[in-house]
Amino acid sequence: MKTILRSLFVSVFLLSFLYVSAQPIDTVSVYSHKMGIDVKNLVILPKNYNVNQTYPVLYLLHGHGGNHISWARIKPSLPEEASRYNMIIVCPDGKNSWYWDSPINSKSQFETYVSKELVEYMDKTYSTVKSNKGRAITGFSMGGHGGLWLGIRHQDVFGACGSMSGGVDIRPFPNNWNMKNLLGSYNENPNYWNEHTVMNLVKLIKPSTANIIIDCGVDDFFFDVNERLHRELMLNKIPHDYIVRPGAHNGAYWNNAVDYQILYFSKYFNKK
Repeated sequence: MKTILRSLFVSVFLLSFLYVSAQPIDTVSVYSHKMGIDVKNLVILPKNYNVNQTYPVLYLLHGHGGNHISWARIKPSLPEEASRYNMIIVCPDGKNSWYWDSPINSKSQFETYVSKELVEYMDKTYSTVKSNKGRAITGFSMGGHGGLWLGIRHQDVFGACGSMSGGVDIRPFPNNWNMKNLLGSYNENPNYWNEHTVMNLVKLIKPSTANIIIDCGVDDFFFDVNERLHRELMLNKIPHDYIVRPGAHNGAYWNNAVDYQILYFSKYFNKK
């Protein structure tokens, strides 16, 4: 009964979202060959979407326990933002994957899904800018980790990346958020944990082409790891925007934070 009620709620929510926005919004299932499953995605097009024009794409990632409609709940005005900045916004269902290709679970390969399979689908199906100059990725919490993880590891795919309240260093939280189901226990698999944390990716960033924005509230339990990442980026002379302000780990904070990030990515997309 709970499953039925949840499905009914999701259907009603999406219908309301579509009705209020009155613009092209698609819920699409994209098949992942690597995982052998269909993955749902919310695709929001600008109001005056025209197939004779190409559009940059912003990939928005949700947090642990969320799905492809999490961002629509947090920021119901996303359709207006897509139209205001003339971009396509894509919200994939990343399950509880942390957006890794899990080294121990072949059914959780969401790094490949988002950075390759979903991007290829978007470029084939919609009128997109088919280069990293027209792609950015960010998210909140687990999705903040995912935005930086994918953006840094796939700089040829995403030209800009960001994080909101992101778990940018997973190692202080070895028993949280199902991570050990994807990496094994920290005590038994420290190498996996060291290899799958954003904090250890700094060396991969090209300072000359870095376009990174990080945002975290001072009352957030991820604040300390974000501070450390900021200091590491400064030490390595990697340009980035770093926003700190009052706020905790919640939807009200992300509703506000995403405004700054969309503006940042719009400026990147419009660089000459």
